[in-house]
Order: sequence, then structure tokens, then C-alpha cells
Amino acid sequence: MDKYLVAEQKFDLQQNFRRALKCQEQLSTAKDAVKEARSSRVWIVALIVLIFAIGSDFFLGASAALFAHYFYRIIRAWYAVSRAEESLEENERWFSSKGLKLEGRVLYFREDSLLEQPLDPFDDELYR
Repeated sequence: MDKYLVAEQKFDLQQNFRRALKCQEQLSTAKDAVKEARSSRVWIVALIVLIFAIGSDFFLGASAALFAHYFYRIIRAWYAVSRAEESLEENERWFSSKGLKLEGRVLYFREDSLLEQPLDPFDDELYR
């Protein structure tokens, strides 16, 4: 390997790599939370309660509360996904400014278009 990384950037590179892996884990967790929130059947219960709301303000309020709870969970999970995506994009921009690219959980030099030589940011022989 004839390309090396700057030794002074070793700590920043390792920290941002760890941060990127953490962001990827947060993103997958947040996407799972969105799936779970959407698959919730609270809206069905809210719809059934809404049928009983014809003659009662209590059931109307209960139905509204259940719908609000359902949509709140979806919006909160969606917000977590967008925050995780933004953090991951920020890390990818940082790596790009250093001449690197992050593909999944693997780091490469930007010029490595075939992704043949993965980099280990914790390998001391990579730094000069």
C-alpha cells in the first residue's frame, strides 16, 4: 500500500470512525422503531372507540388520545431516523474532506473506486 494517512489526524480519524459506527447503529435502531410504531394497532382501537363516540364525549376524547398517541410514536421515531441520518451524513462529509469514503462499516480511500483496499483506522502502519 503506497498511500498513508497523516499521523496527526489519527485520533480524529479513529474518533470519527467510532462515531460513524455509532450513528449507523442508531440509524438501524431508529428505523426499527419506525417499523414498530407503524405496525402498532392502536389506530384500530381508536377507530372502534370512535364508533362509540357518537353519543359520548368521553369516547370521543379517548379516541382522539389514542390517535394522538399513535401518530406521536410515528413522528418521534421518524425524527430519530432523520437525526441519525444527519449525523451519518456529517461523518461522511468529514471523511470526504480527508480524502476517504465510508461504505457501510468499512473505510476506503476516495480514489479506490473498486473498493479493493479497505482501511483499518486502528492500524498504526497506515499512518506516517
